[in-house]
This record gives sequence, C-alpha cells and structure tokens, in this order.
Amino acid sequence: MFERFFPDEYLDSAYVVNYKKLYQEGYRGLLFDVDNTLVPHGAPADERAIQLFKELRDIGFSCCLVSNNKKKRVAPFASLVGAEYIELAAKPSRRGYERAMERLGTNPGNTVFIGDQLFTDIWGAKNAGLRNILVKPIHPKEEIQIVLKRYLERIVLHFYTKEEKNS
Repeated sequence: MFERFFPDEYLDSAYVVNYKKLYQEGYRGLLFDVDNTLVPHGAPADERAIQLFKELRDIGFSCCLVSNNKKKRVAPFASLVGAEYIELAAKPSRRGYERAMERLGTNPGNTVFIGDQLFTDIWGAKNAGLRNILVKPIHPKEEIQIVLKRYLERIVLHFYTKEEKNS
C-alpha cells in the first residue's frame, strides 16, 4: 500500500551520500531539492553546499536544483553553488525532473534525485523513473503545510523501515 512512496535509499543527509560510488555505478546527473535538503528552509547557499557542488563537479557530475520555489529563491542559490536549476517545478509532477534532465543532457537511467520530502520529492522522482535518495530534513522549522505532511511521512517511513529490517 505504501510502497509507491518508499525511497530507494534513506540517509541522514545529502552530505553523506557516497557520490563517488554513484559515479562508478554510471550515474552522471544529480538533481537536488534545496530547502531542508541542502540548507535550512529559506537559507542562502552556505560554504558546505558550495563545497559539495565543487566536489561533485570534480567527480564529473552535472547538477541541477529542482525546486517548487520561485526563481528569486532558486536562481541565487544555483549561482552560488554553480548548478543549473528548475524553478516552479510542480513536484511531484514528472515535468520538472524531465526538464532538469534535458538541461543536463542526462536520462532516468543515469540520474539520481536527492530530497527531503516523500510526497513531493521522492514520489515525483519515482514517477519520472529516477533513482532517488530521501534525506532527513536539515532543520525542524518548516511551513505549516510541510509540517502536516511530515505526520503522514512518519507513517510511511515506519512501514519502510519495518520492510528494510525484514529484507
């Protein structure tokens, strides 16, 4: 029942993903959510995020931010980290993910999406046929509609964790 929302991987942070291993496995494009995935909600790109994207470029990845936020939020962040971006992506719709892959010249077989929300980020990535990694939110302060979704996410993650332990 909940399996359609299960992430391919569930990690503590976007900063602990084994990106070198992903590259060795043939992945060339990385798509990221911004708020609460890379920085706290509404925060500018910090040194940690800037350094991560430098390391990803050095490995050989092309990167794109896929955000439901407006350009005024996403463009400055993308500029600081040196990534492409899609604003107003309408996640979980597939279209934002597809536009990001077009921009990077990648496809679902060699692209990974990383985000912090099951019902927008992960479900949308799955709809687009992408390998996906759910990460824990960086900061507890969130908009009310996200706080409400987090309660439902906990239920899904309970079943996900239970299934992972049994496999």
